[in-house]
Amino acid sequence: MQRVAVSWLVYRMTHSPAMLGLAAFAGQFPTFLLSPYAGVITDRYNRYKILMITQISSLIQASALAALVLAGHYTVAEIIGLSALLGVINAFDTPSRQSLIIELVDKREDLSNAIALNSFMVNMARLAGPAIAGILLASLGEGSCFLVNAFSFLAVIISLMMMKITPRAVTRHSQNALIEFRKGFAYLIHTQSLRTVIIMISLVSFVAMPYTTLLPVFAKDIFHGNAAVFGWLNGMSGLGALSGAFYLASLKSGKNLLRIISVTTFVFGLGLLFLSLSTHLGPALVFITLCGFGMMSQMASSNILIQTTVPDEMRGRILSFYVMSFRGMLPLGSFLVGYLARRIGTPETVTIEGVLCLVIALLFIFYLWRQRGPSNLPRENIPDLSQQ
Repeated sequence: MQRVAVSWLVYRMTHSPAMLGLAAFAGQFPTFLLSPYAGVITDRYNRYKILMITQISSLIQASALAALVLAGHYTVAEIIGLSALLGVINAFDTPSRQSLIIELVDKREDLSNAIALNSFMVNMARLAGPAIAGILLASLGEGSCFLVNAFSFLAVIISLMMMKITPRAVTRHSQNALIEFRKGFAYLIHTQSLRTVIIMISLVSFVAMPYTTLLPVFAKDIFHGNAAVFGWLNGMSGLGALSGAFYLASLKSGKNLLRIISVTTFVFGLGLLFLSLSTHLGPALVFITLCGFGMMSQMASSNILIQTTVPDEMRGRILSFYVMSFRGMLPLGSFLVGYLARRIGTPETVTIEGVLCLVIALLFIFYLWRQRGPSNLPRENIPDLSQQ
């Protein structure tokens, strides 16, 4: 809800796609800068305590944003500044939260399904949040969305307090954080399959995922709608993502994750291409659902690959590279997409995004073909990367 409301508020105040890109950049670029260090912190200290700290910090950030907007005394700079603060918090929140999942699952063979079910839950929120945000934006304004978001963190914090977790043993580290970061980076560089997936996520995050930055322009200028239409676009994207999470949760263990990543990236590119050509809201809702399915399935499959193959002592650092690859490259792409949309138009920009996403998918498929042979794409699950 907060993400939708911030985008709508910035566009309502500025009517500038470039400012939408700047707002997205400010909210996500701190994650790019801090994720490597956050990964080291996640591996060195208690992940549960880190998560509690980040959620309390998020409550404070959301409350400050709600207070500013409800009081009616705010500027675009203040909104962007608070978004940047949330980006700093998320840099530490995401790797600790993702790494904690494995501590909540008793049987390792259930981990893939647990990660997919977690994505299912997240995308239920992606479906419901924008839809509710659209209603509140149209009736009560942006401040109501920020207020509801602030209160929601109380439920999160209470849920964390109710968890009964036996924390993993945290050993004392004699080496400094920089050396441990270099070890994590070396592990990533020398693990070919994992390295290729991270590069692919980075490229898709840079050229394709920033399409969400332009959704206010689609809602207001192309489909001549209001905040409710904006909520529909976000909600249908969430429905597609929810479908992707349900699909992954239903898979049996042993499925080829690399093949799923390549196919769903291709689906994402097709959805973007058709969305850019849509001039009516009905078809656009169908194609944006396809975008959500492809985008979420690719990201969740990559997450499952990392969680199920990387050793525990290295998991936080590798997950930080994963976070940096999609949350870090996304703001750079958002900034570029906002600039291009102002120069050549929004539909044309999304067309370029779709074509580039298709090219990335085809290159990844070609990589798999070279690795395994044209008639023998990998049938087995991803090998244990910790042994490479």
